[in-house]
Amino acid sequence: MTFDLWTLGFQTANVLVLIWLLHRFFWKPVAALIADRQASAATLLDEAEAKRTEAEAALAEVAEARAGLAAERDAMLAIACKDTAAARESLLAEARAEVETLRDTAKTARVRAAETLKANAMTEAQGLALTIAAQLAARLDGPATDAAFLGWLVQGLRALTDAERTALAGVNLEVVSAADQDSAAQGRIADAIANVLGAHAALTFRTDRALIAGYEIHSAHFSLRNSWRADLDRIAAALGEKGDLSDAA
Repeated sequence: MTFDLWTLGFQTANVLVLIWLLHRFFWKPVAALIADRQASAATLLDEAEAKRTEAEAALAEVAEARAGLAAERDAMLAIACKDTAAARESLLAEARAEVETLRDTAKTARVRAAETLKANAMTEAQGLALTIAAQLAARLDGPATDAAFLGWLVQGLRALTDAERTALAGVNLEVVSAADQDSAAQGRIADAIANVLGAHAALTFRTDRALIAGYEIHSAHFSLRNSWRADLDRIAAALGEKGDLSDAA
């Protein structure tokens, strides 16, 4: 076996040239491309993290707004109940005094008049309660109020049994709102209801400004009242139950 130094030299030179060519025209561009891709990926990850942070902040802000709105709603109802209860007691005290006066006279006609006075006093007390509460409710308006009432509507549906929710998903439901709802708002309401019922129900929308604020759902055999009107009606009913006067001596 012979060993040719010239052949070894030429092969060594070829290898060096090949290494130089690969380094200049292959490895450096590939390394630059990899670095560029890594920088782009890092940028995308940073943007995604920023979006996630913004979304979490927005969700926290919505939750805080709903909590504040619920607290203000409860405070307003408490004020309305307190003020109207005081007015009711004053009116009923006057009615009782008149009843006692008429009882002492023992005249049937005047007793009837006293009963009428009692009924009128209760009607006035209930009307005053509704007026005060309605004025307080008028202070709350806007998207935050709509979002809060929609959330309470969903909570009311979640409180039903699985069988009741399944039955509702298969019947025609009427959604009544205090304000007109455009197609986008109707879509949000329909999606929220479908999310609770587990299926899209057949919905029709109707506006009833007497609700003041909120949403209600009605069908042939079901009603879910979730509005300021319903709250005021419950206050009036509670006052009516407490307002009965006895003629017993």
